[in-house]
Order: sequence, then structure tokens, then C-alpha cells
Amino acid sequence: MVKQQTVDEQVNSQATANLTPAQEFLQSLWEEHLRHEFNTHNTEDTLATMVEDAYVNDIPVMTGGVGKPALREFYSKYFIPQMPPDMELIPISRTIGTDRLVDEMMVKFTHTIRMDWMLPG
Repeated sequence: MVKQQTVDEQVNSQATANLTPAQEFLQSLWEEHLRHEFNTHNTEDTLATMVEDAYVNDIPVMTGGVGKPALREFYSKYFIPQMPPDMELIPISRTIGTDRLVDEMMVKFTHTIRMDWMLPG
């Protein structure tokens, strides 16, 4: 299970108090997505939070995929099973617009296992 820290609760409650219902839904869906990726490690539940033509593009190493079939392979064979046990997500900031959410976070882990999605080959 990945340790997830939360942004200071006072700042977080002030920021979320002014969200529209659509922004609240987007935030809830994203939190569910992260939970399935990093805590339950469930590929199908992760994919259920995504649109059919979703894509993941880890630009520095060109891993990921386009569309649910490719993402199913990426999540089930590479990303989820190759996650170090001490992986930690540390939130820096979150911006929620009318149709997108942007999280800035630091990912911390000890490189103790093979991670083709992070360092291919």
C-alpha cells in the first residue's frame, strides 16, 4: 500500500469549500483513481475511473498507453506490480479548473525492485 499524505487540512477545507459540483465530482473521481492505483492495486477499478480513449504518457521514459486495452496491459503488467513497497505520494499543490485537475506531487521510494515503467530495460 502506498503511503499518501494529505495537504494541510485547513488549507484543503478552504480550497474545497468553493468548488462547484462538477469540480467536486472531478476531485472525487481523481481521488478514487489514485486509491485504486496506489492502495487497492486493482487494475479494473483503476480503469473504471477513466474514459475509453484515456491515455497515460510518462514522457521521460515513454511508458504508458492509449485506450483501455493498452492501459490494462500497462497497469496490470508494469505499473501496479512493479511498485516499490515503500512508495509514498507527497502532495505539493492541487489546481481544479472547470474541466481538469492538476496535482503536483513528489513520489518517494527506495528502488528495490524492477520498475520498467520508471526505468525501462
